[in-house]
Amino acid sequence: MTLDPKGVAALALHRFGLGPRPGSINVIASDPRGALLAEIDRPGAGQIGHHPELLASAQAARAAYEDREARQAKQTLAQRAQKEAERQKAMAAEAGGDMSMEAKAGAAMETPAAPKPEVRPEPPLAQQILRKEAKARIDAALGAEIGFADRLAWFWSNHFCVNADKVPALAGGYEREAIRPHVLGRFADMLLAAESHPAMLFYLDNSSSIGPNSTAGINRSRGLNENLAREILELHTLGVRSGYTQDDVTRFAYVLTGWTIIPVANDPERGGQFVFNRRLHEPGPQQVVGKTYADGGAEQGRAVLGDLARHPATATHVATKLARHFVADEPPPALVERLAKVFRDTDGDLKQVSKALVTAPEAWSEQRPKLKRPAEWIIAGLRAVGITDADVQRMLQGFNLLGEPLWRPPAPKGFSDEQGAWLDGLALRIDIASQFATRVADRIDPASIVDLALGPLASSETRQTVARAESRAQALTLLLMSPEFQRR
Repeated sequence: MTLDPKGVAALALHRFGLGPRPGSINVIASDPRGALLAEIDRPGAGQIGHHPELLASAQAARAAYEDREARQAKQTLAQRAQKEAERQKAMAAEAGGDMSMEAKAGAAMETPAAPKPEVRPEPPLAQQILRKEAKARIDAALGAEIGFADRLAWFWSNHFCVNADKVPALAGGYEREAIRPHVLGRFADMLLAAESHPAMLFYLDNSSSIGPNSTAGINRSRGLNENLAREILELHTLGVRSGYTQDDVTRFAYVLTGWTIIPVANDPERGGQFVFNRRLHEPGPQQVVGKTYADGGAEQGRAVLGDLARHPATATHVATKLARHFVADEPPPALVERLAKVFRDTDGDLKQVSKALVTAPEAWSEQRPKLKRPAEWIIAGLRAVGITDADVQRMLQGFNLLGEPLWRPPAPKGFSDEQGAWLDGLALRIDIASQFATRVADRIDPASIVDLALGPLASSETRQTVARAESRAQALTLLLMSPEFQRR
């Protein structure tokens, strides 16, 4: 069937946004494509607004370090006090042999101190920082008119992923600082911001990579680490089977030596910031992907990244991933080429690429083969009933249960964008949908919820199933688990 304007609006909200909010289908029905374009044309689109409680990454690194040190000191003092108490007790026991019978009887009758109530320790500061960053991200998604700009931020954050298990205090700041400011800017700028960010340098071990012929390499036993160079070529720019070799990886890793982080322990004012340390840098020119780069210190790395950003293979790799994320696991070749051409012609202008995506006819197929990833589905459920302020801890638990823990991808490749990776988790979604529906049942109207959340996308079978539900909670559960709501 051919969708009417409201159907196209609902499709836009599910495929390119984060799901409808009450009334949003009607709001954009007159021009869904125009609404998407208008959202990414707004100043600051995709960025997190000012939050005084959110720290810059370097500040967060220093604060987390000080917190760890203070906790360690407190634990050390407690251990010392315990040992001293045990020593005093042992001494008292030895002296007890000389006590009179009356003294011993008095000691035995002393009333033991009442047990102190258990106080749950405050979580480490790094976890507190992570939770505040998570809340800011979730609030932005719930409050977005459509959510296209946020979806782009999520996409690029996954493309250039780091892992909060390794950088808990930095993961949220990394997304705010290196990703979101550039999702509608130039790819080359995002590439440089991501690869030089302390979170990425630490996550992929480049902060400890040393050129073998550098001053530090000659004087120390530690050596080269190729992780960052390899992932930039394979995942972030050219893509696999694009013509680069292992020699390119090694020489690029030489180029990136010296890209490191000011140690927090050594510098309480600037620790945690990016720094180029020439003592770690492999000297001399390097040939990477067929081009020779003179040794210009940090500029050598920036030059390689700039050329990789403009390489035709990068345009194709990025276009394929974008089309796969938003449209289909096997994206239409015409759409991939359309996006790649815009990428090449505009020097990687990601706003123009995003506009090409939402204006391409191939992107508006009424077939909906893509399964929403867990975080998208959970956010869409909250938006459908008008929730704008969610319990962040409960949200994070939901993400974890469904296999998409926030900022914790299983590998540098990020979370999969192919629906096969998420099919096994559908049974778990039923439990989450049921628990959520039970909590919010008193604020929903089953008679109107289908139109609010799906509009003309809802099949007659889904409408009948929801209408026959025995309760409001069951009606919402059935809606959230319907094929139409599960898919982009």
